[in-house]
Amino acid sequence: MKQKLKKAGAICLIIVLLPYIVTIFLNGENMEAEQNTALDNYCIGVLAKEVSSDYEEEMLKVQAVLVRTTVYSEIKELDKETLVKPKLDADWYQKLKEIWKETEGEVVMYGDALALVPFHQLSNGKTRSGKDVLGSDTYPYLQSRDCPKDIGADAQMQTQILNVAGAQVLSTDSAGYVMEVQVGEEKCSGDSFRDTYDLPSSCFELQEFDGKTRVVTRGVGHGLGLSQYTANEMAKNGSTYKEILQFFFEGTEIKEVAEILWNVE
Repeated sequence: MKQKLKKAGAICLIIVLLPYIVTIFLNGENMEAEQNTALDNYCIGVLAKEVSSDYEEEMLKVQAVLVRTTVYSEIKELDKETLVKPKLDADWYQKLKEIWKETEGEVVMYGDALALVPFHQLSNGKTRSGKDVLGSDTYPYLQSRDCPKDIGADAQMQTQILNVAGAQVLSTDSAGYVMEVQVGEEKCSGDSFRDTYDLPSSCFELQEFDGKTRVVTRGVGHGLGLSQYTANEMAKNGSTYKEILQFFFEGTEIKEVAEILWNVE
């Protein structure tokens, strides 16, 4: 039974990655002698949007694996017009191209499936539990992680005034991120409130201020999964990209696509 499940999982992954497989067969072994494939170029463009040029190399590798995992999960939604070469500074493009090559084919797996690998720029000092945010145990590797160095980051605490009255936080999760907010008679999730008012983080406090609302945020982003700031600090201290990924997504494995596709017994 276990073997049948393994085969079923691999078959599902093959279906998801079919466009990638077709690209390999169409280009053959000469693919490496050419410029990156359209899919690689697209992924490098995504990577460029999600990293800073001053990140450590191991952190860039972390993000490369996260990008590949996420893009391959969504690959059926991509089309020819999407897969264009990004317009980047030549040196920066070459740097990311090398990082992409060094992590070639590597994705994060949980069992026989591509893992859900969310990330954010900066936590409030602790990442969120997947069970708290998503309401289920489907992703047991999304556990809360202490990120004490995030607290000292320049962007950790920010303040702004909203032209809205009567807003109050109704509940928070175990990491201190807002789960529900009430504005007048309306209720919404903390993430929705963050998006509506373009707040930097889903961890915030609301205070009445002269008929408006003063918002104090902590961290940058939704707080789920990997904190890029802590990951980069770990890289500075000598952690490898695989060690960093295992810290934030404990219980997952980094595997190569080729290994998954061709080593199905």
